[in-house]
Parts: sequence; C-alpha cells; structure tokens
Amino acid sequence: MEDVLTDIPPPSRFFQEDLNIFTPPSASLPRPFLLFSDPHADKILRPSTLIVAISPASHKIFHKVSKTRVGSLILPEILFSGNTVVPSAKDKSCYIYSLDDSDNPVVVVLVQCPIPAERSHVFSKVVLGAQIVPKRVLILDSIQSQNFRSKLSRGETLAYKLETLSQSDSSGDACGSSSLLKGLDYFPSGSVIDGLAAALLARCQILNIKGTLCVCWPEFDNSVVVLLKSLLLKDVLRETNFDSGSGYGMKV
Repeated sequence: MEDVLTDIPPPSRFFQEDLNIFTPPSASLPRPFLLFSDPHADKILRPSTLIVAISPASHKIFHKVSKTRVGSLILPEILFSGNTVVPSAKDKSCYIYSLDDSDNPVVVVLVQCPIPAERSHVFSKVVLGAQIVPKRVLILDSIQSQNFRSKLSRGETLAYKLETLSQSDSSGDACGSSSLLKGLDYFPSGSVIDGLAAALLARCQILNIKGTLCVCWPEFDNSVVVLLKSLLLKDVLRETNFDSGSGYGMKV
C-alpha cells in the first residue's frame, strides 16, 4: 500500500498563472502627485518649455544652473530617507525647477529616482497633466545599448532625436522657429526607446504637444555632457549660464 505522506505528490493539473487566481491581488500603489513649494502660488505651471532630465549627463548639466525650486513630484514607492536638506545630485528625488521668473518660464524636472516601466505611464500623466501645461517639451535620456540596432563603442559620442507629429510639422515650416535641436539626426529605425522617455513622448503625442526626445551615448561620460550642453546652448537655452556655481535656490 502506498504511503500518501511520504510519496512524491503528482504534478498539479494547473499552470502557475491559473494558481494565481486563488490569491488576492496585491494592493495598487497610490498615484504620484505634485507638491508646490509655495502653497499660495498658482497651481498651474504654463512653461514655454518643459525639460524632463532623465539621463545622468542632463542631471550634471542642470545641477550647475541657477534655478529656483518650485515644487516636487512625489512617488509613494520611493523612500526619501537619506536625502539632504539642500538638493544634491545624490538624492533620490524628482524636483521641479524654474530657470527664470517670467509668466511662461522654462521649467526643468530633474528625475533622479528610478521609475519602473510599469509606472512610467502614470508618471507621465502627472508630469503632463492638469497642473503642468507646457507649450513644448524636451526629454533628455540615454541610449540603452540593448535597444540599439547596431554595436555601440565606448569611444564614440552619439546623439539622436525623436519628435511628435506636431513638432516635426512645425520644424518643416519655412521659418522653422519652433524646432528644437536643429540638425540632429533622427533615431535610427529598428532601434527601440522604452521606459519613461517613451511614455512621456507618447503623452505629448496624445495631447498634441510639440515634443522632442534627445537620447545620447554613452550614458556616463564627460564627452556627452559637453555635447548636450552645446546642443542646449545652440537651440534651447541660448542665454543660460551653465556654470553658475551650485545653482540652487528655493522659495520658502
């Protein structure tokens, strides 16, 4: 007679995904939200240009620019313990800065914390939502070697762009005044952009916002910082001083 306690049980008749239906679903994460530095300020930002800095090179550039912190984007799953009182390049944060005091300033969102792929779309809806209404958007990210169609060498410095339809149509106008990153080649077909950068560009397309994505290679190199800074000075921020000390200001 078989010993039912010691014999190896037969394999389950269910697949693993079928077994998951018997477990309660995990609680969904709360939505990210904006927190403005001045509670009495206008709750709607209308920047002439919104720059979303995702890549390490763009972080290094904007940390040295004179700016004023106007808010923060809070992600409930990101722990901010260990962050400094004065914003630092090592913080896990997502601060929002204004580069000037005009009614339609240039606004920079410094994304210094990792955004999971499954949270990219909800993140993009907060950045480009009811409280931030930009005229145009510039997204700065890095090329991921596994998503590029050809082999990348550490010794070469590359930069490409992708645009929404409204941006590419305006770039083809006779004046071409609203085009960003003039002369930069388009991202090669057959290569892939994913994650937060793709979600933000798709959000721009849905909202019919003039959006441009600039991706650079390599991810960590001073040559990329020099290249990106020259592109910004030439086509986006012509009057900005990129070497103005620590570059931090805060409205209390």
